[in-house]
Amino acid sequence: MIHLTKCYPTVQNITMPTYYDALETRDPQLRQTELIHAVANQVTHAKNNSAYYKKLFAGINAADITSPNTIAKLPITRKSELINLQKITPPFAGINTYRKDKLKYIFASPGPIFEPATTDKNYWRFARALFAAGFRDGDLVQNCFSYHLTPAGAMGDDGCHALGCTVIPGGVGNTELQVTTMQTLRPNAYIGTPSFLKIILDCATRSSADISSLKKALVSGEALTISARETFAANGISALQCYAIADLGLIAYESFAEDGLIIDEQLYLEIVNPGRDEPVADGEIGEVVVTVFNPDYPLSRFATGDLSCIKDGISQCGRTNRRLTGLLGRADQAAKVRGMFIYPTQISAIVNRHPEINRARLIISRTDEKDQMLLKCETADITNLAMVDAIKLTIRAICKVRGEVELVAPGILPNDEKVIDDIR
Repeated sequence: MIHLTKCYPTVQNITMPTYYDALETRDPQLRQTELIHAVANQVTHAKNNSAYYKKLFAGINAADITSPNTIAKLPITRKSELINLQKITPPFAGINTYRKDKLKYIFASPGPIFEPATTDKNYWRFARALFAAGFRDGDLVQNCFSYHLTPAGAMGDDGCHALGCTVIPGGVGNTELQVTTMQTLRPNAYIGTPSFLKIILDCATRSSADISSLKKALVSGEALTISARETFAANGISALQCYAIADLGLIAYESFAEDGLIIDEQLYLEIVNPGRDEPVADGEIGEVVVTVFNPDYPLSRFATGDLSCIKDGISQCGRTNRRLTGLLGRADQAAKVRGMFIYPTQISAIVNRHPEINRARLIISRTDEKDQMLLKCETADITNLAMVDAIKLTIRAICKVRGEVELVAPGILPNDEKVIDDIR
């Protein structure tokens, strides 16, 4: 989850960037006209080439899509529905439209939800966010996003290569080796979660390693707090953040103006009333719904489950697209922990593997800039340490992140049907 924070004294002597392309400074009215036309074209393409959208868009005439109001009448597909949709029609629910020779990757994000990636350059459009964060041709980037099953690492690689950057595929963990590699190869840029960058800096301090070559960072997957940003600035690192998800790629990104998350140019974004699917007025909180102009995986009116709202005006950096205030929570009970989504269905799967558990509730908190997970389990045997260890292994296997376990007596957990309690 990303929460926008205003940056206080940032690194000095950072040259304000030019723009990635002319789309970023379009007249807002021209942009809206062109985006509406692009949505109509995408609906036609999806209806003609995707088995899923052929059925979903039956009876819809793309020629009638001429305004935001007509777009708002299109049916929504929810991220939370993809798990079951993909079980019925594996692996991508029939949404995909690519030629088989174009398929490059199949990812398996927690859920599981499967995502394709094709051979198209800059497939996830990550280069735009990197460019806004100051990444340029010739930079050496340590990529500390996960490379295992989820597409975060590949997203970062793809965007860096589109800009001409060289990538060190660091991945997650192996902190001492990451620091040694940085000290030896002297990368000037980092991509990954903000918490892992802080862990790297702390490790370098303890070992007296010189990683002062790092000057810029693009972080995502979790909150970039004021204190974390100040810590990075104190270490000479200018850190900006972006909002991206596995299904869609880049959704919005920060510029050096640090005044909101600027919406990507290659998608149409709505903020809707959760449950009603009607667009809300700018400034009101609602669910992020995206139509992405990806010809190979044409997700249309895709409800992310993330809550946000549109900010007034345009960025001081000169980019004219609308901005999000940041992520303000979830419309469902899902939560993002250390860059990975956790779903209520996963908690149910954990309980099903351990018949000793009557009920369970996942508590998500944040301490010292790190996400923490605690699974409270109601059981008759609250002193069974072997059970605790077994449940921890199951959490790791199902959720792909580590979590602590607390055994509690039956009747202790609130009877409110909440499975995940995000108290960050």
